[in-house]
Amino acid sequence: MIYIGSDHRGFNLKEYLKGYLTAAKIPFKDLGNHKFDPEDDYPDFAFSVAEKVSENLMENLGVMICGSGLGMVVAANKIKNIRAGLVLNEWFAKHGRENDDLNILVLSSDTTDFSMAERILKAFLVTRFINEEKYIRRVDKIEKKEEENFK
Repeated sequence: MIYIGSDHRGFNLKEYLKGYLTAAKIPFKDLGNHKFDPEDDYPDFAFSVAEKVSENLMENLGVMICGSGLGMVVAANKIKNIRAGLVLNEWFAKHGRENDDLNILVLSSDTTDFSMAERILKAFLVTRFINEEKYIRRVDKIEKKEEENFK
């Protein structure tokens, strides 16, 4: 399942990407915001998406959007087992999935137009982690540190 969420600055881009996912018949759940609200707070949506993704790491992915994307990355990575990354183009999406096993795509609505966001999302969804020793070793180190810190 793809879980998607945004604050007010990412709202229009989220709605656009929902249209793409619907047309492509890719199942998703919108975790908000469900209306444009200039007083909402990005951590609320980042935590909601990250928590749902963390429930089933083999099946779930996330997409988050805020103005810069940076706040969503910071908030999402506070949830255990989450590897969220700010993605600026298709190369970052592919690299993040292949090398870092990203499970949440974060977009900046201030710097990413609809067309680029769609290309990024496509790249993110079709790319898989490279299951080779050096990449596994690196992700394992991150997970070990996470275990130490989430006691």
